[in-house]
Amino acid sequence: MKKTALLLCVFGFIAPTQLSAHCQVPCGIYDDNNVLKSMHTDYETIEKAVKKIAELSKDTNANSHQLVRWINNKESHAQAMQEKVLNYFLAQRLKLAEATTNKESYLKKLETCHKVIVAAMKCKQSSDPKDVLTLHEVLHVFQDLFGEK
Repeated sequence: MKKTALLLCVFGFIAPTQLSAHCQVPCGIYDDNNVLKSMHTDYETIEKAVKKIAELSKDTNANSHQLVRWINNKESHAQAMQEKVLNYFLAQRLKLAEATTNKESYLKKLETCHKVIVAAMKCKQSSDPKDVLTLHEVLHVFQDLFGEK
């Protein structure tokens, strides 16, 4: 039994480690359009939260608990969008090889990833409808770049 475990460990070190996986954990359930759809759901939640925050802020004494919940909800969905861009699109879908084969496309995708992250950050920092509109606009550009053609 010990020899088998030892052989498995040794084989693990000498076996090829490069996998051609789509995800960090190759589970096969993610695809770009599903992730983009979830980002739109995050956006819609942020948009609704900003509206509810403005409405509830008219009487903060009566609405303080609901106000806090909507603020937390808005921030968690903005954070989720940032994490999807960072952990899915930047880490897995934007390929460094594209920088040499199609530099213009690569740079446009990289710039748009950054714009989504910044727009989501601004939505976390405030409840300004202009920030929500900016997020909406950049999300559509993002989808054009990463979604199915």
